[in-house]
Amino acid sequence: MEIGAYFVSTYLKMFFIMTPFFVLSVFLTVTNESDLKEKHALAIKITISVIVMSLILLYFGKYIFQVFGITLDAFKIGAGALLFLTAVELVKGSKDKQEIKNKSVLDLAVVPLAIPVTIGPGTIGILLVMGAEFNTFSKMMSGSFALVCAIATIGVMLYLSSQFEKIVGKQGILVISKITGLFLAALSAQIMFGGIKSFLNLG
Repeated sequence: MEIGAYFVSTYLKMFFIMTPFFVLSVFLTVTNESDLKEKHALAIKITISVIVMSLILLYFGKYIFQVFGITLDAFKIGAGALLFLTAVELVKGSKDKQEIKNKSVLDLAVVPLAIPVTIGPGTIGILLVMGAEFNTFSKMMSGSFALVCAIATIGVMLYLSSQFEKIVGKQGILVISKITGLFLAALSAQIMFGGIKSFLNLG
């Protein structure tokens, strides 16, 4: 796969894996009583937190495989299964929104809005798998840039959350979130089947 196509593929994959419309829905709920300045500050803090944590998982995840003796195929199957559960929860509308009380809005940037709302178990698994599959420097740079761009896009969505809510409405965001769940279900199935195929040496 050429670098340009790999960039686009990785960008779209990571954008949907991070369930942007669910994140937007949670963000709007959390900042319901916040002013525009607080919303903007929180959006920036979340974006920076997610970029830093994602890159750490991407670059150092392969060492986790080495330490625990986990094969890449086994991890693909496990990560795909976790991602599928996330997809089912999104479609059903039952993904945990966290009970958040008596906390400053900015204190919520890392936990729970960055982890586990934006970077859930399924996302962590996919980041570890993606990092382990980097076999060239150009692929690593392209994949890293695509990941940062996907997170930045979600950050812009959060920064402009008030405008999104006015245009689409809360029900519209909920519907788009369910559609995202369908894409995630298909993506998770592909990841699991790829792991099973390699594990069984089906070629």
